[in-house]
Amino acid sequence: MSTRPPIVLSIAGTDPSGGAGIHADLKTFTARGVLGTTAITALVAQNTHGVSRVYPIDDDFVSDQLDSVLNDMPVDATKSGMLGSRSLVELVVERAAQGQLGFYAVDPVMVATSGHRLLEVDAVAAVRDHLLPVSDLITPNLPEAALLIGDDVPVAQNPQEMVDQARQLVDRGPRAVLLKGGHAIEGDVADVLVTADGTVTEFTHGRVATPNTHGTGCTLSAAITAEVAVLKRGRAVAEVSSDLLHEAVDNALDYLARALKSAADWQVSLDPKDAHGPVDHQVDIVRR
Repeated sequence: MSTRPPIVLSIAGTDPSGGAGIHADLKTFTARGVLGTTAITALVAQNTHGVSRVYPIDDDFVSDQLDSVLNDMPVDATKSGMLGSRSLVELVVERAAQGQLGFYAVDPVMVATSGHRLLEVDAVAAVRDHLLPVSDLITPNLPEAALLIGDDVPVAQNPQEMVDQARQLVDRGPRAVLLKGGHAIEGDVADVLVTADGTVTEFTHGRVATPNTHGTGCTLSAAITAEVAVLKRGRAVAEVSSDLLHEAVDNALDYLARALKSAADWQVSLDPKDAHGPVDHQVDIVRR
């Protein structure tokens, strides 16, 4: 009788400094015990100081990468990160609508922390109108959530406003929204999970004092995707229930918190001023 590990797919851009994008996703997949596969959407020149250049990959080659994985391996869950153009968004929407991606989590990467735009202006509407309805989970931060609702929507300032905005996003079609509160200025971090069946859960944890937050969004969405794949296969369930998703999010947030704390005092840049290093994706892996 054949056996296999849970298989997950990341559709995203690169990060040569290893803290975000495909690189962070693969590290996270390994740390969470799943087999990671990828389809690269862009080559990104970035490091702990930000993004300096983006080289988009042709849609047809992204499609070929997806075929290489999906026609050969049974993918249990998928996450997408950087989808820079409207045509690329539409390509992924088509694959999701065909049921090829398994559980599908969207990390709606729009603008890098450095201010470099990672999603074309005309692609925002495609994400709002087409990508959200085919997703099982979206994981926006506070500015991303406001932009997904509308061009002039103010950013949520407290947990109640976060719940309200998450509900507005759920109304656009995704089965669940995890609205991340890490962009709040101070105090504990509150993340809000709202599902289409009306379940609302607030996850609160202490803020880690560290400049090393590069790639936290990628890492969290990858960890959730991996956890869903593990839990879903372990329970032999066809659908991802709200309870299972809650458990996956809780486990992923715990992992991210440990990764943040472990790397809190790291200095990986030659020029530490204004640098944002990575989290410790290997926090649960013993180093030699």
